[in-house]
Amino acid sequence: MRGEETVDELRRHDLRIVQERHGYRFSLDPLLLCAFAAPGAGARVIDLGTGSGIIPLVLARRTEGTTFVGVELQDGMAELAERNVRLNGLVDRVAILREDVLGLRKRFPVSSFDLVLSNPPYRRRGTGKISPRRGRDDARHESTATLVDFMAAAKYLVKPTGRICFIYHPSRLPDLFAEARSLKLAPLRLRMVHGTGDADARMVLVELAKGRRADLKVLPPLVVQGDDSAYTAEAAAILGDEQC
Repeated sequence: MRGEETVDELRRHDLRIVQERHGYRFSLDPLLLCAFAAPGAGARVIDLGTGSGIIPLVLARRTEGTTFVGVELQDGMAELAERNVRLNGLVDRVAILREDVLGLRKRFPVSSFDLVLSNPPYRRRGTGKISPRRGRDDARHESTATLVDFMAAAKYLVKPTGRICFIYHPSRLPDLFAEARSLKLAPLRLRMVHGTGDADARMVLVELAKGRRADLKVLPPLVVQGDDSAYTAEAAAILGDEQC
């Protein structure tokens, strides 16, 4: 471990995650996405914008025989992800690829993956507050790739029988659905995530597929905290005692 880093434990997944002490740190969102996506055994999975590698690492612990590619553009974050893969002994199942989402067509044949996951940047360029934490703005703001780029890459990469699962900000949901229609991606499931039962939705989980027609299933909302500020029963079942 280096001077300005921490090693955080995800005990329920038997993981140790190296993160920058004052830089971008993963939140609850990727853990919620892991539970929502739930790949089957033996699937081939790619995570677009993997950060420190938290999504493929968690899912590698939860599934048997599943292999993962984590795509990360930022060199510093990609290096952290590579170290985390080695630290947790998962080099045989998780590969980290330093690449822009825009460059993935030259890296993989079409329809290479059973599941495509992403927690893509949701703020448009030039909007929102600037974070003092290094890397956080790159993770939250569209830079070289926009929402449509992430969705187009996901469509290219996923098999016709596969799934695409995103966690995204509710304010951009109209954009997501408009782009899905343009790309001929069918929304299959939608679930709003609320911090508390009386709060506005803070994030939204969406599952999409290509080459299919289906009615959209809107799931009950996922509420993270109860009136006592403790995790709800469902959130606790997903998150355990992790505090991110």
